[in-house]
Order: sequence, then structure tokens, then C-alpha cells
Amino acid sequence: MKERWWTYPAVADNGKTIIVTARDGMQPLIDKGKHRYRIDVDWDYTPLPDGMPSDEDAKLMGEATDAMIETFAKDPVAVMTGIYTGDGRRTWVFYAKSLGVFGNVFNRALADLPQMPLLIEASEDPGWEEYLHTKSETYIPEDDTE
Repeated sequence: MKERWWTYPAVADNGKTIIVTARDGMQPLIDKGKHRYRIDVDWDYTPLPDGMPSDEDAKLMGEATDAMIETFAKDPVAVMTGIYTGDGRRTWVFYAKSLGVFGNVFNRALADLPQMPLLIEASEDPGWEEYLHTKSETYIPEDDTE
């Protein structure tokens, strides 16, 4: 799977900036149809005036992101497809094959980090509607010089 991400500064309904970071190269997984469940992992934080997290929260969010990407690369029951940050919320978006196995791998990924105030919601999204919508609204093509 291609390891390329794009970042786009979107705007929330209230005018605050939401930084959208999304993973490219997902079409092969979409076509296989095995990752049927979309899982949103939300962290509501106390925002700075610009809506972004404090340096302390951002550092822990980065560590959590790295741990999740690394763990799910080793145990590919799920793939992280997006990270949205702004207006007092960080959301990590995953597509998974199994909710139960996702939970086990997710907990293992974060086991060595401090406890975080996370809310996890899952729904069926076999057509990857959320991902495709995000891509259609924010996609930045790869630069030929990259």
C-alpha cells in the first residue's frame, strides 16, 4: 500500500480551521471490500484561541498517531485513513475488517501511553463514503517533484 498523505486546511461551519490529513492509495483496499467498518476515535480537547490543541496535547496526539500507525502496520486488521484536528477536536478515522479485533489491536497500540479522553464510534461504511467524500473535498495530488 502506498504511504502518502495529503494535508488540507478545511473550514468548519463556524469558520474555524480544521486541518485534514488523509492517506492516499486506498483504492486497492476499497476494491477488496474487506474493511467494512468505519471507526472514528475522537479526543475533545481544550482549544487554544485558534481552535488547535496545546503543545502538550499535540505532543501526546502525535505519539498516539505514531503508535497506532506502527501497530496497525504490523497487524493490518484496520488502516488509519484520516486525521482531523481543529475546533477543539482531534479525530482519527480508521477502516477495519473486524470491530472486535480492532479494539484489541487499538488497545495494544496505546498501552504504553498515558490515558487519553477518547470516544470511539463505529458504523458500517462498506463503500468508504466518508473517505471518498473527504478525498473529493480536500485531495491534493502528488507533486511530480516529490
